[in-house]
Amino acid sequence: MRPRIVVLLAFVIAAVAVGFTGARFTLLPSAPPVVHASLPPTADSYLGVFEPGSPPSYQPIAEFAEAAGRQPNLIGYYSGWAEPFDTSFAEMVHSHGLIPFVQIDPTYGSVGAIAAGAYDGYLSLYAESVRDYGHQVVIGFGHEMNASWYSWGYGNVPPSTFVAAWQHIVTLFRAEGADNVTWLWTIQADQPGTGPIASWWPGAAYVTWVGIDGYYTSPSDTFTGVFGNTIDQVREFTDKPILLSETAVTPRADVYPNILNLFQGMSRYKALGIVWFDKDLSGPSIYDQDWRIEGNQLAEGAFRVGVSGLTLVPSDHN
Repeated sequence: MRPRIVVLLAFVIAAVAVGFTGARFTLLPSAPPVVHASLPPTADSYLGVFEPGSPPSYQPIAEFAEAAGRQPNLIGYYSGWAEPFDTSFAEMVHSHGLIPFVQIDPTYGSVGAIAAGAYDGYLSLYAESVRDYGHQVVIGFGHEMNASWYSWGYGNVPPSTFVAAWQHIVTLFRAEGADNVTWLWTIQADQPGTGPIASWWPGAAYVTWVGIDGYYTSPSDTFTGVFGNTIDQVREFTDKPILLSETAVTPRADVYPNILNLFQGMSRYKALGIVWFDKDLSGPSIYDQDWRIEGNQLAEGAFRVGVSGLTLVPSDHN
């Protein structure tokens, strides 16, 4: 082949590979790598816990596991706005067979600005970190938005604005290749003062699981009373799997039978599992109490019975 032809072919190949604009070569943007990791939507397969001190420590999780008679497979924590993904903690709990479950809350962020893309730099870095982590991660945004007690919730932000922000976040993560996220849309169990649940729904294409937060606060509480009505409302617009994403039974609520009732109701409604709020928030309010099972023999005993019927999904189950 003649030298001039070789040079010409090389020029054409280079132009196609990097793009040719006027008198300059411009590198074409390459698509980010895509990481896939999913979680099976199997009933009675998830036991999670929120623990003070985790992150950064594993020790509170170990203490809960000893009291519960079962190691959990989800570890939940709350992430404030502009906080990065805690990769070191995620890798540490993954080494113990747990899946990180992060509730990202826009406490100091504007939901409207999120929807408009004003925080895309932060969100892109977060998504890249999640993608690079490479294992399953459960992520929620603006939990309990149908209640009025958070700045991003009912009465403070229009549902349409929240929905737009949710959709924007999910779309951005997918564009960054973070397909290892299970998206958990988390609502407060219906009660006086909460808003219409369906108005906050971002659509089935943007949600993997539905989370419902609810607590037993009195001896008369039952699973049907705490969760049943909300589950029925959710089923009117989606058949997505349901996780009881933040729950506990106060010692003042007849702890032994009601913990058993919680697990029995979870199975009866074919929920994915529960995430226990294992924190001491002792105080005057019905919610500001010691929700821990550790050291409470009745709670520990009921929990051991309840978890014995679970078939827990291990991390990296695909």
